[in-house]
Amino acid sequence: MLVGMKIRALLRTRSRLFLFVVLLCAVPVLADVLGLSPAVFAMVAQRWGAAGVERLHAWQAMSDGLQHAPVDQQIATVNTWIDETVPYISDLQHWHVDDYWATPVEFIASHGGDCEDFAIAKYFTLRALGVAADQLRITYVEVADLHQSHMILAYYPHPGEEPLILDSLVKRILPASQRPDLMPVYSFNAEGLWQARLQGRGVRIGRAGELNKWRDVLQRMAAQQSATMK
Repeated sequence: MLVGMKIRALLRTRSRLFLFVVLLCAVPVLADVLGLSPAVFAMVAQRWGAAGVERLHAWQAMSDGLQHAPVDQQIATVNTWIDETVPYISDLQHWHVDDYWATPVEFIASHGGDCEDFAIAKYFTLRALGVAADQLRITYVEVADLHQSHMILAYYPHPGEEPLILDSLVKRILPASQRPDLMPVYSFNAEGLWQARLQGRGVRIGRAGELNKWRDVLQRMAAQQSATMK
């Protein structure tokens, strides 16, 4: 994954970047991420066939079954379902590009993705279930043992508490203090961009719209949402 060099360059030059107002696009998406319309299913059927449609139905059924579940059950089930249902495939193999951030629909329907796709899908599935945005941060980390960049999802049960780490590499959800192998660099959600600390919420350093790949994901999801509302 090439996000490491790109992010470091981004953080050095962010003051010169044009700031896109992506939150306007994100609002309807977050309101009903799993409101999949016939138009969306038709698009998926055309690109990934009946198997892709079946995968979306399974994702929706899993989410529907968690609507009234306690938050800890939602977190555990979403993490396990996504990790065990979708295989890890590199962007180069799956999308034929060096670095591609898939929307949850693309990730689930195409049946593959890499670490950021797992984190993004978990983030939006939990947001659709009602988990608050300020409790969730997609976090870019360096993995000490592997000497490579990686993305995970951090869940903060309460303000000031250490987060729980949802990681596609380590299936068990653990508190950040039990993941000394992860060295956080930055974190983001649909509301902002932070210089990250796994033991705290970090220092806000910008808007999430400054991340080009993240902005593109939100724009594609907004387009999906427009199709859903037609």
